Amino acid sequence: MDKYIISGGRRLEGRVRVQTAKNSVLPILAAAVLTDEPVTVLNVPDITDVRNMVKILGCLGCKAVYCGNDIVIDSSSADNCEIPRALAHELRSSVFLLGSVISRFRRAKIAYPGGCDIGLRPVDLHLTGLKRLGVKITESNGYINCECEKLTGNEIMLDCPSVGATENIMLAAVRAEGTTVIKNAAREPEIEDLQNFLNALGGRVRGAGSGSVVVEGVKKLGGCIYQPIADRIEAGTFLIATAMCGGDVELNGVNPENLSSLLHKLRENGCKLRAKNDKIFIRSDRRPVAVKSIETQPYPGFPTDLQAQMTALCCICSGNSIVTENLFETRFKYVPELRKMGADITVIDRSAFVRGVEKLKGATTVAHDLRGGAALVVAAMAAEGESEVLDISHIDRGYARFEHKLSSLGARIRRVGI
Repeated sequence: MDKYIISGGRRLEGRVRVQTAKNSVLPILAAAVLTDEPVTVLNVPDITDVRNMVKILGCLGCKAVYCGNDIVIDSSSADNCEIPRALAHELRSSVFLLGSVISRFRRAKIAYPGGCDIGLRPVDLHLTGLKRLGVKITESNGYINCECEKLTGNEIMLDCPSVGATENIMLAAVRAEGTTVIKNAAREPEIEDLQNFLNALGGRVRGAGSGSVVVEGVKKLGGCIYQPIADRIEAGTFLIATAMCGGDVELNGVNPENLSSLLHKLRENGCKLRAKNDKIFIRSDRRPVAVKSIETQPYPGFPTDLQAQMTALCCICSGNSIVTENLFETRFKYVPELRKMGADITVIDRSAFVRGVEKLKGATTVAHDLRGGAALVVAAMAAEGESEVLDISHIDRGYARFEHKLSSLGARIRRVGI
């Protein structure tokens, strides 16, 4: 088990390239099960979640090989429809494989998925959507068992615009008979990325990015070489770190439109921002000004995956802020850790009331989940003195070479084995 040791108070300068999106790569890897032909996914981040997904593909009988930064998947020999309990518990995104495996084998068995403990994330919407396509589902002893004679397209209305449910239904419907229409679909950029990948395989999907996704089933899919989009959450984390520490940073390889809600808030904080093509330039020269209200919402609203990092920023702003988490119930587990650093935060129900302090102080903190861990890192980078962030295995789930990228910008951060 490793930890980070961070000496705070360093201004950030330089440029950094944003990694490929974790939340695109995982469903795309799951989708590779749908075809017998080779699939190459380019520039895959070396993170724990990806490695666990590759292990699951191997358990299904797929051959997944790393070629430098790329992964080549050959699913032609896939012969197993059960996703192991141990791996399903490690990776929330293992649930994406339900749609792919059912489409391929007409049956699937998976233990309830795990991942970060940030509140209830029921798979009811996934299962309801699959039932509408003709899947029979039973649940017993912690497993979800699915089977069907055939998949048939249907109209599916989601109770809420769930990203995972939208993606899972797309994966199941792409080889179903007839047309599937997903209404109240999630609009995240990663949904559109999955659509583009499925179409590169020969699928017929349209409407991603809107509230209605239409999937016309095809009998067979081919192979492709595909580059997923950039990780808007990693990009947002670097932007927030610069706002907290002060500095002048250029992000490369990112779509600014996918971060419009964050960019708007950072401008309110007093940061100077400029976007050009696939670059974002940020300058922060003074203490940030408090943004009075931040509420997480489905895309294009403020992303829940940047809520913790933004709350950390609010801690050192001049003025008071209210941060409301509308998507997950227990996503404030990092708050007691920020309080160790001198943050003044009160949590009531789903809202954090943050009174800005002039400086945070170095402390020993514990990462309880992926994004909360990232928030502790950026807070430590802005704090006076030395900090330790423990249990950084959570951070490794979503950030590749995190300490190296931050060090390249001037941060004093090192990984140490315990």
